[in-house]
Amino acid sequence: MTPRRRIYPVFVPHAGCPNNCVFCNQKRISGSLFPVSAESVGKELSALPDGAGYELAFYGGSFTAIPASEQESLLAAAQPARERGAVAAIRVSTRPDAIDENALVRLKKYGVGTVELGAQSMIDSVLLASARGHTSEDTVKAAGLVKAFGFQLILQMMTGLPGSSPKLDTETAERIIALRPDGVRIYPTVVVRDTALESMWRSGAYVEHTVEDAVELCAELLPLFSSAGIPVIRLGLNPSDELSEGGAVGGAYHPALGELVRSRILRREAEELLSRVPPGSNVSLSVTPGELSAMIGQHRENVRYLQERFSLGSLRVVSEGEKTGKKQDHAGTLVLAIHASAPSGAE
Repeated sequence: MTPRRRIYPVFVPHAGCPNNCVFCNQKRISGSLFPVSAESVGKELSALPDGAGYELAFYGGSFTAIPASEQESLLAAAQPARERGAVAAIRVSTRPDAIDENALVRLKKYGVGTVELGAQSMIDSVLLASARGHTSEDTVKAAGLVKAFGFQLILQMMTGLPGSSPKLDTETAERIIALRPDGVRIYPTVVVRDTALESMWRSGAYVEHTVEDAVELCAELLPLFSSAGIPVIRLGLNPSDELSEGGAVGGAYHPALGELVRSRILRREAEELLSRVPPGSNVSLSVTPGELSAMIGQHRENVRYLQERFSLGSLRVVSEGEKTGKKQDHAGTLVLAIHASAPSGAE
């Protein structure tokens, strides 16, 4: 992918979307309660400084399902900002079944460089249960067209949808990897107020995908994408006042979900290392400085968990470079070091 630019988001909640997916209330998710217009977009962008180089992103709705004249009006409103360098790139988010050659020609004309497709699942029964209104084959075809036209392709997937399971979500990830996108967003399912999913959850027809469920599963999925060289550019819904103050009534909403998942991945790496350490040992885990807080875990959760599981005498997490004793490199991320003090009774 190209270097990341600062995103200037414009939310078009439900615009063009022909379906009411069970999980969806875009106004609560985006915090945008008013429809956008070419006039409002042009006015907003006119306030950006010349040469700022933002990436204008039309999020929320199904952009290419909006009437063509409205698409052109919104994209045309961005052109003055493009010409003076305030906007350097444009991306749109849409549905797989709203992509065809005509739509892509139109996007090219106005300088769109990235197309995000809301695949959500590659399992047709899950798509049906979620009222998505498209099939996995629609995603395959749309992804192929987007790449053939030279756009960067971002695919979005969700975990914990109605009718899904960790096994099916892993299959979705594997099938998305096979499509070779330039990036992926993973959105564990959140029960948002005023959605069909909320009614299903309250009636017991849907068992929520909890934060812990999402952390466990995403700690499996992220390494799959990493091994395939596909960056996960977003994990979890963007935190907002709307969601934090009652819009999210259940499910996998957490303002720091990505941090929790990184913490769980590091904990699993540490478990592999510590399985070779005698009980009672005094141990240091050395990590790159940027991973120190994730390895410790929120409220020192990882330290407590690892110390109890492996019956350690003590456990410290330190930054690489701190004096910790003999170190053993592990995958370039963790280094295990055993302090001079051995378990009681050991030589």
